[in-house]
Amino acid sequence: MRQHDSEVAVRLGERWRTFTHRFARLLDRLQPPERAVLVMTAVVVGIGAGLGAVVFRWLIASFTRLFFDGGRVALGFLGAYYVVLIPAIGGLIVGPLVYFFAREAKGHGVPEVMEAVALQGGRIRAIVGLIKAVASSICIGSGGSVGREGPIVQIGSAWGSTVGQWLHFSDERTRNLVACGAAAGIAATFNAPIAGVIFALEVILQEFSVRHFSTVVISSVTASVIGRALLGDVPAFPVPTYSLVSPWELGLYSVLGVLAAFVAVGFILLLYRTEDLFDAWPFPEYLKPAVGGLALGLIGLYLPQVFGMGYETIENTLLNPSGLAFLVILLVAKLVATSLTLGSGGSGGVFAPSLFMGAMVGGAFGLVVHRILPDITATGGAYAVVGMAAVFAGAARAPITAILILFEMTDDYRIILPLMLTVVISTIVAEHLSGESIYTLKLARRGIHLAQGRDIDVMQGVFVSEAMTPREDLDVVGVNMSLEELTEQFDRTHHHGFPVLDEQGYLYGVVTHRDLEEAMRRGDISDLRVRNICTVSPVTVHPDEPLWVALKRLGVRDVGRLPVVHHHDPRRLLGMVHRHDIIRAYNLGILRRLDAQQRAERLRLGKLGGTEFVEVVVDKGSPVVGQRLRDVCLPENCIVVSVQRGRKVIIPHGDTAIKAKDKLVVFATEECAAELREALDPSTEDVEFSTRG
Repeated sequence: MRQHDSEVAVRLGERWRTFTHRFARLLDRLQPPERAVLVMTAVVVGIGAGLGAVVFRWLIASFTRLFFDGGRVALGFLGAYYVVLIPAIGGLIVGPLVYFFAREAKGHGVPEVMEAVALQGGRIRAIVGLIKAVASSICIGSGGSVGREGPIVQIGSAWGSTVGQWLHFSDERTRNLVACGAAAGIAATFNAPIAGVIFALEVILQEFSVRHFSTVVISSVTASVIGRALLGDVPAFPVPTYSLVSPWELGLYSVLGVLAAFVAVGFILLLYRTEDLFDAWPFPEYLKPAVGGLALGLIGLYLPQVFGMGYETIENTLLNPSGLAFLVILLVAKLVATSLTLGSGGSGGVFAPSLFMGAMVGGAFGLVVHRILPDITATGGAYAVVGMAAVFAGAARAPITAILILFEMTDDYRIILPLMLTVVISTIVAEHLSGESIYTLKLARRGIHLAQGRDIDVMQGVFVSEAMTPREDLDVVGVNMSLEELTEQFDRTHHHGFPVLDEQGYLYGVVTHRDLEEAMRRGDISDLRVRNICTVSPVTVHPDEPLWVALKRLGVRDVGRLPVVHHHDPRRLLGMVHRHDIIRAYNLGILRRLDAQQRAERLRLGKLGGTEFVEVVVDKGSPVVGQRLRDVCLPENCIVVSVQRGRKVIIPHGDTAIKAKDKLVVFATEECAAELREALDPSTEDVEFSTRG
């Protein structure tokens, strides 16, 4: 039976791969507008993420009834103490599920999505979304003190990544679909389409750009329509009418912003400190969530409000905050409970716990100030609403998302002024106290530091012949090359794709590293040749066509390279045009248009500021060869503007490794020029300097 099931799975997999390849070939033949492809895939991702959010919420509700209602019956002999075991039982299921099937599903999920976007071309294994949905719903349903924001982001992102991989999209397009999935998940599960869009741009992609905005909006709207149709169009938290009673209140809200920042940073530090303690404990990793669940159960025995997402407790606080001492106790208990759940290896998000803690600190602060200044302050519920957004903003460093998501979740615009002020103050203070957010700190501890990027889109009158890599400089492979030899070729050249030539030397197709990886995943490759896996009759471009034509053809399938062929003989390969060639051509167009203007500006800047551009050509004997830029002791007032490596121009960052014959363009003051020479090579024999004004 197992062998039969395995054979069926293999056949289904082969049929699906055949379908996706045929669909990709269909796109090649039809050449639909790039915008149509973007819209179509965004809608598909929105539908899938929207349905995934609905199913995920149903799973949470079902597991909650199973664990607590069923547990009350099955463990009735324990009386009220049965709740101590419920989170531990959930941990016994979640731990092995995550450990053996998808390690990425551990924790709150968003950092893993950010890492995939930044370092893995947006590629997330399809199984991660499935395991995350099951593991997080079990964790929340069994009382785990986590939220559904992180899981739904990872579920939606995994679906978007899967769509991109099925259609063989490039890294940039796949990253875009990952953001679409994240936005769609947030929109559907929280009925917050605007906040979903901003979260995807502000947190996942960490950039706001028009090319991402449109597709993310389409996915978010699509998922929101599905969510509202199946879950209802109601705000997550119905709140009374709150507004600013007096302008003097803004000063009090500013103080709340500072308090919220301290709570947010304390949450970050305690969470990762707890994770460190569990990681250092010599105990089977897949059993640690059960231990954390047992500790959580002991807290929940006396304070059941810490179980699950805590939305009911939040709503009660927004409507009528309880006593001051009780709110403070709940704040501390939720802080510890969430740290135990996630630190021990549970699966769930940090958004709901942040809202819970924010409501508690805001409600407590509101009770105090309203008792002291009843005539000029609103009731404690107003401060609880603002506190929710402030703590989340301080923890996630996502102020725009915090403002919008609270506005959409409460459907209350009247308190927007104090909300904006408090969120911004909380974010600023939290950044001063801790350089990393609750998301980026997890990556920073792995040595991954994310930075925002900016894109410049310029292209003026450049032809393919000026941007392409000519035939004589290309590495090519033959149709009969074995895949073992192809693997060696990829390892030796570090290329991502090659043109494939037939026995007569004519263009046969293109083979990419992704094609090789897919072949290796399907099984034994010893009998396969390049002709078996390459893309035959690829999309091509002519050398005398404008570069925008090549860019459009790249965009339809979002491939990374196009063969350049002769006008009258499409089998005759003249070169290849890559995305990095187009970027270099953009620079060429800019230089043609602005060369004189730039020269004048450089002279003016140099004379006004006493600065100069220093070109440093690094010889192979220089001691800085092989070092990362961050490890080179540059003078304080020096800025490395670019690194020219052969025909490539690299915009450097701290992890950029310096290689022999690199040309570093550095903007420095006159006093730093000599220091720069000594810093890069004290002997000054292996480094050549020249200045340009």
